[in-house]
Amino acid sequence: MLKQLNKQQSILAFGDSLTYGYGAEETQSYPAQLSQLLNLTIINAGINGETSEQGLNRLAGLLEEHQPQLLLLCHGANDMLQQLDLNQMQINVSKMIAMAKKCNVQVFLMSVPEILPFLTDIPQYQLLAAVHHIPLQNEVIKKILKTASLHIDIIHPNAAGYQLIAEVIYQQLIDNGAIQSQ
Repeated sequence: MLKQLNKQQSILAFGDSLTYGYGAEETQSYPAQLSQLLNLTIINAGINGETSEQGLNRLAGLLEEHQPQLLLLCHGANDMLQQLDLNQMQINVSKMIAMAKKCNVQVFLMSVPEILPFLTDIPQYQLLAAVHHIPLQNEVIKKILKTASLHIDIIHPNAAGYQLIAEVIYQQLIDNGAIQSQ
């Protein structure tokens, strides 16, 4: 469960191109669309092509600068695409989660699947969610990549796909007590 979000403090969406919104207009990224649903400020700190190691190196500065109440964390796709060690990705993401928690920032984790050959789960995400006792969204990216009308290539959603991510996260925030159903 998450603590209820307040309107005065921002949310930090942190990750790679999936957070950035590659393939869609800035206003169509999932952080922008989720911001509209929540009526809260969401800072989009996604960087195209970023690995979890690079993300780990820049997260502390963003947490200090923005002092968010919630971190929406989606990292690991580029580690997988670059065939980097997924156990090291898990360590990097675990350090990001611990860093956020040390700053009293709640964390919501979104996984990415193994793209080839069958969009299978990467078990490191389930382990991270269990160890850190945080919510995990483990299905939406798989659903998008299985639906041709929701993505532009083998990894990136289109505007409709990003909208689906925003809607799924919104519902999961309700389910986890962070917001009240309107």
